[in-house]
Amino acid sequence: MREKKKARSIRSGIIAFMLLSGLLAGCQQPADSTDTARVAAQELTAELWLTNPDKSALFELQQEPLLFSDSTNQHPVITVEEAEAFQEMDGFGYTLTGGSAMLLHQMDAAARAALLQELFGTAGNSIGVSYLRLSIGASDLDDRVFSYIDLPAGETDPAMAKFSLEPDRAHLIPILKEILAIYPALKLMGSPWSPPTWMKTNNNSKGGSLKPAFYDAYAQYFVKYIQGMAAEGITIDAITIQNEPLHPGNNPSLLMLPEEQAAFIRESLGPAFEAAGIKTKIVIYDHNADRPDYPITVLDDPEARKYIDGAAFHLYGGEIEALSQVHAAYPGKNLYFTEQWIGAPGNFAGDLAWHVKNLVIKGPRNWAKTVLEWNLAADPAQRPHTEGGCTQCLGALTIDGNTITRNPAYYIIAHASKFVRPGSVRLGSNLPDSLPNVAYRTPDGQRVLLVLNEGKAPQAFNISYKGKNLTTTLGSGAVGTYVWRGEGQ
Repeated sequence: MREKKKARSIRSGIIAFMLLSGLLAGCQQPADSTDTARVAAQELTAELWLTNPDKSALFELQQEPLLFSDSTNQHPVITVEEAEAFQEMDGFGYTLTGGSAMLLHQMDAAARAALLQELFGTAGNSIGVSYLRLSIGASDLDDRVFSYIDLPAGETDPAMAKFSLEPDRAHLIPILKEILAIYPALKLMGSPWSPPTWMKTNNNSKGGSLKPAFYDAYAQYFVKYIQGMAAEGITIDAITIQNEPLHPGNNPSLLMLPEEQAAFIRESLGPAFEAAGIKTKIVIYDHNADRPDYPITVLDDPEARKYIDGAAFHLYGGEIEALSQVHAAYPGKNLYFTEQWIGAPGNFAGDLAWHVKNLVIKGPRNWAKTVLEWNLAADPAQRPHTEGGCTQCLGALTIDGNTITRNPAYYIIAHASKFVRPGSVRLGSNLPDSLPNVAYRTPDGQRVLLVLNEGKAPQAFNISYKGKNLTTTLGSGAVGTYVWRGEGQ
């Protein structure tokens, strides 16, 4: 009997399996091609990437492929609903703070190149980070406070004559150029922690409010920033108006109430972007989910609203479901999840479960187009930071010279970023007890399902897709990313 072997890979040759077709005994004609196609359609398999809370598996591909079949059992079922399509994703990643960039830039060139390839590449062992948030000026995780136009006391410069990106040229801009050489489609969001102090009511980097007299000047500050980065070959896809506008106690920081934010956009920033031909998205709020009234108040202003792309959130207060309140009020506006920290030294099992459930799963299930962790990197003492800045913010990476430690946020983001590529569309899926999950259709035709077992014991369950079932098991607290080729793809 003649046999034909056909190798089929679910993802980049990682899993190969053989489909066996041939002739019946004694037959003189080859099997009909439609029969072979029907067998292939039935032999749908998935790969599983697993992280266990005891670190026995850390985002590791499991060697045995999982088979979809017609079999049934009594286990809970997660059904992926191909017909239910929701928002398109922009990406998953981190904040590249000035401190993160400094630590990366101080590595040896070869070690840094390997690490950046691991973070931002899309093949092999790379985790495919596709979105970064930057600070416009200093954040509290820079080694000092600065803006792009710091002046002696009493001086002002509303014409922006002395504006300069020079502080970012030391580390941030060179690192961004290396990253963009690896992944040119990377999306960047800029967020200010404070305007220049001379624009503020208290003339201080910490707290205070933006003086209305400097609304136009501050709008030009954003314009200069976006144009200056563009001149370096760095496209800023979106900006938020202010990081944590209701938290003036950080250094740097600013208090900006929703009515002030609406007025600034309506009167100055929106018209300035329009006049300069800037297409960078304007995103509001950028603070906790306990105040969905803030972005709704800003969006209630029709003149401000026409310039606004959407709203950004953190989760140091409130519940992630509040994002859906904003979506319900303004379904045409986009939502972003832009920051969540992990406190040093970290609790791997607890951090993994909480962040995967509330951010990576529930964020997109409540309309977020991004999920970003805070922040990319710190040294072993959680430095650098400003005086008064965060002293316990554990980076996704700990960088000690050329030695790298991968911390919880690295694996939390990797479970989504490697497979849920920009342009992926969230699909519907049900929520069995103790199995929070989220599903996607990717631009290249894959289906991706992220699942957490938050139960106290191992849990067997089924994944149902187009009438076929796959049976799998996750240990207590484990996270699995399941990837398969969509039927007919």
